[in-house]
Amino acid sequence: MITLAAALEPTPTIDSQHPAVLAFVARHRGVGSEREQAIRLYYAVRDEIRYDPYSIVISSAGLSASRVLGTGLGWCVSKAVLLTACCRASGIPARIGFADVRNHLSTERMRALMQTNEFRWHGYTSILLDGQWRKATPAFNLSLCEKFRIRPLEFDGTTDSIYHPYDMDGREHMEYLRYRGEFIEVPIAEMSVEFARIYPRMLAAMTQGNFVAEVARDTAPLHPALPG
Repeated sequence: MITLAAALEPTPTIDSQHPAVLAFVARHRGVGSEREQAIRLYYAVRDEIRYDPYSIVISSAGLSASRVLGTGLGWCVSKAVLLTACCRASGIPARIGFADVRNHLSTERMRALMQTNEFRWHGYTSILLDGQWRKATPAFNLSLCEKFRIRPLEFDGTTDSIYHPYDMDGREHMEYLRYRGEFIEVPIAEMSVEFARIYPRMLAAMTQGNFVAEVARDTAPLHPALPG
């Protein structure tokens, strides 16, 4: 059973007492209620850390909150780790949650590497606010949402912030297939085995892609250059 005390403690991956995490929290948390602080931290993680699926390194060091801050890049799991760490550093209980989703919108190269549109171990943060655990998904930064025409995920601390089923043009976006549960620490061993089995080509190509360039190329027909 996960205790509230455990949901406040640092772990090797959720290194909430790292100086870089504490400095980030000090810049963004502000004052007010825990809900108000969590909301500000959510938006700071969502928009200051650029989403990059080629930043996947499945290890405690590779997924750590401090590494995300050091690189300025993260994918759904590592950005959720950072938000979890920020909440714990602020005295707000938080857990790391996982679900399997079907992603209908990605770049052509990512689809070829994954060879499936099912993404296992999608990460989110679960935050205890006003006696309720609320899901928060800070993965896609605002500029990426604008390029892909995805509705950005907002978080008000009173309802769950999870992916929209459709994008702004009515195309299918994200479909939740199953929830895996919420944890005190990232289950790295289990994730590593499953990723190696399902996504061998993607793991081999990590660090070799430029996701921003791929998005710009794949979405060019949606955003034609203005004349003059």
